[in-house]
Parts: sequence; C-alpha cells; structure tokens
Amino acid sequence: MTEVIKFGTDGWRALIADQFTFANVERIAYAVGLYVKENYHAKGPTKVPVLIGYDTRFLADKFAERAAQVLMEMGVPVKLSSRDVPTPCIAWATQHEPTAGAIHLTASHNPPEYCGIKYIPEYAGPATDEISSKLLSYLAHTPEHIPYSRDEVKHFDPQPPYLAAVGEFINMKKIGSAGLKVGYDALYSTSRGYLDHILKQWGVSVKSLHDWRDPLFGGGMPEPKKQFLRYLIGMVKTEKLDVGLATDGDADRFAIIDEQGNYLSPNQLLCLLTRHMVRNRKERGSIVRTVATTHLLDRIGEMYGLPIIETPVGFKFIGEEMRRGDILIGGEESGGLSVKGHIPEKDGILANLLVIEMIAYEEKPLSQIWEELQEEVGMRFTFLRGDLMLTMSTQKGLMERLTREPLKEIGGEKVVKVGTKDGLKLYFDDYNWMLIRPSGTEPLVRLYFEGTSQERVECIAKDFNLQAQEIIDELEKSGQSNKNERLSASAK
Repeated sequence: MTEVIKFGTDGWRALIADQFTFANVERIAYAVGLYVKENYHAKGPTKVPVLIGYDTRFLADKFAERAAQVLMEMGVPVKLSSRDVPTPCIAWATQHEPTAGAIHLTASHNPPEYCGIKYIPEYAGPATDEISSKLLSYLAHTPEHIPYSRDEVKHFDPQPPYLAAVGEFINMKKIGSAGLKVGYDALYSTSRGYLDHILKQWGVSVKSLHDWRDPLFGGGMPEPKKQFLRYLIGMVKTEKLDVGLATDGDADRFAIIDEQGNYLSPNQLLCLLTRHMVRNRKERGSIVRTVATTHLLDRIGEMYGLPIIETPVGFKFIGEEMRRGDILIGGEESGGLSVKGHIPEKDGILANLLVIEMIAYEEKPLSQIWEELQEEVGMRFTFLRGDLMLTMSTQKGLMERLTREPLKEIGGEKVVKVGTKDGLKLYFDDYNWMLIRPSGTEPLVRLYFEGTSQERVECIAKDFNLQAQEIIDELEKSGQSNKNERLSASAK
C-alpha cells in the first residue's frame, strides 16, 4: 500500500477506513521510528521521546495510541497527549523540552470522514521536503506485519506550559483591562479549553458556541470560513459583541468577525496584524507571504520599510524562512500565520489573541481599524478566488499550454511579467495580478485574482475564463481531453 501514501504540503490525509487505516498508521509510525533512531538516538545514549497528539476526529485517539505502541515496540520512548490537542500546541511542545519531534493525527480543516497524520520535527514547524522524502523512503522498507506493544502508554498534558508561554507573549493584562466582549465558535475543534480558557483566566467576557467534541463537526465543516460561521456572526450582532473568534479543526487556522458581523478574510487579518506588530508592539523584520497571498502586504512593507519574501504555497516554506531569518510575520491567504518570537508553525490561537490585543491597544472598533489601515496605505484591494473544475488530464493540458504559450493580454490588461514559483503568476503591475495553480491532489486548477479596483479584477477574471475555455475546447477537439469535460468556476 506504499503507493496510496503521498505527503502533501503538510503530511498525509485520506478517508477513514478506506486508505486511512490502522495498518497504514502503523507503517508511517514505523517509518518515523526508523528516522528517529537514525537522526536522534544514534547520536548519543539519551533517547529523547516522540510526542504524539490527535484531534477530535473519529478514531483519531485510537490511531494515535497505535502509533505510540509501534514506537514503543521499536524501543522509541513516547508521550501521548491526555486529550485532543491543537497542532500549534503539540508543535510548541516539541521544543519546550528535548524531544525527537511529534506525530500528530489530524486532518485539519478537511471534512469529518478524513483523518491525517504528520511528523513535526523538534524545531516546532512543518517537516521540510527533505525530511518528508526520507520518511517516504523508509515506508518502502517497512515489514508486512508491524508488531506493536501492549504496554501502557505514558500520557502528558501539553496545555499548561503552552498557554503560559502564549500568555507571556501576548499582553494579556492589557486585554483583560480593555472590557471587551468576545464571541467564540470552537467549531467542535481542539481549541476549546485553550482559547476560551486563557481569555476567561484574564477576566474577559466570552460567549462560546460548539465547545464540545463532535467527530461529525455538527454536520458541517471544521473550517473557519464565512459560510460555516453564521451562528457566530449572528451572536456577535445580536449580543453586540466586540469581536468573534474561531479556529479550524486543529486550531492552526483562524477567523475573525468584526463588531458589525463582517467576516474579515485572512488577507485582511495578515495586513492588520503586520501593522499591529510594527505600530503597537514596536517590532521589525521581513514579511513572508506565499505567491497566492495579498500584495497589500507589499504595500505595507513599503510603508514601513520592511522587506518582502515570497514563497510557494504551503506553510512549510514560510516556516523555513522563519527558522533562518529575521521574520516579523509569515502568513498565507488560507488562514495561517505566525509571528516573530513564536514557533515557525501557524497558530490560530495566537493569531486570535493578537487580534484582541490589537483592539485593546487601538481602543477602537475593529471595522474602524481596518478603514484606517486602508487610508494609510492609500489603496483598496479586491481579492477573488475561483476554481476550474477539470480532470487531471485536462488540468495538465491546460497548464502545459499556458506555460508554453503565456497569455499576453487579459481583460484589456497587458501581462508584463510571468512568475513560475508555484503555478503561473501573471502580473499586470506590482499590485494587479492573477495566479493559476493546479491543485495536485484534486481535479481542479485554483485561481487567484487581486487588483486595485473591483471592476478591474472582475474584468480580468471574466476574460481569463473565456480564454481558458477556448484552450479547453481546442484540447477536446485534438483528443487531449475528455469531450464531456466542461469548465466551471466559482468565485469565493
């Protein structure tokens, strides 16, 4: 079954009871054990432990226990979390004491029928491509039947030291004295008992939703997007709260609702928190963003004299930059970020607290802070997302054609530069651009459009869809694509 296990941007995810089985969890745990023996235990007599955590999904705790038992049978010491745990917490724990990293059982924001597993090295960030490649190479040499220990697994609670560190990083005293009323939608996630706990600990009024474990996530998705936060939006408006907070299933992504009930996108929040880090926390450093993330960050970088670093999509690339440079903030448009002085892993709990800290410093409503930021930069950006739903073969044909024969003009705008760091990024100028990026795991091409006016962005998006349809029609006629396939796009 080696061929079914392929690591994506952050570990492996699959359908429970289909590909995600105890047998495959055992194989991955065995591969991690081989990696740990070679890279940690071979260096000295002390055998540092592997930490193991899991999220709220069906059987995630049992999968985690089995992974622990496999490592124990291999002679690798382990410590298993005493309850479901946020990804940023188990990541933080890897560097809190000497460890050989962590195995975390989570499918993050994926639908409830999925589970996932990933290895987090002791530097507390996503595994590099090099480490993932080594683990995959070990998978090819796992025995057919992997033994596992029946001994009792040692447990630990990573929550207290993590929250203590976060409480020192964030100005909780200022938050506690600001008199803010906060709404919190746990979305049945691992952040319950973490984000709400630290706020209440400092005297903040918190009204909570969905703060219990439900492996089916209430019949919805553990993803903090606007369509899944209608209850939080309603509560903020009816209860007249100052802000609404949410996280995804493993609490590495976050969402914010302002006092008017407006959903703020990750792009907006990245910009707001960059401004907060400089203006209120008096920090400096480079800004790291992915190719798909807003160039409003570039404008803010210009304003404050901060360098911009662009990476491919995936927080592992941001994490690498954070580990080797002086980075103020790193983030991506999908909702993950971290900041200077914290771990090189996205942390939705910390991000939510930073937003509340910002409101406490500014002593203004969140909607007003956003309006002031736009006035300061002198630009108002429009960001659109869409997908081209295509089979893998058509996806490949389209990308090959666009790479070989780049579009020269879209919506009356001349393409002045083409970037190939991750997909194809077409620039019309520094602040007007679009990105065409194949998924790699799904039959679709992801589209991102950003510009300095709504009309301009919509015109480019409309014309690109027309030109892409013409290419697909040609591919169909030449036999390079299934004739029944059709292009469909949905703006998000």
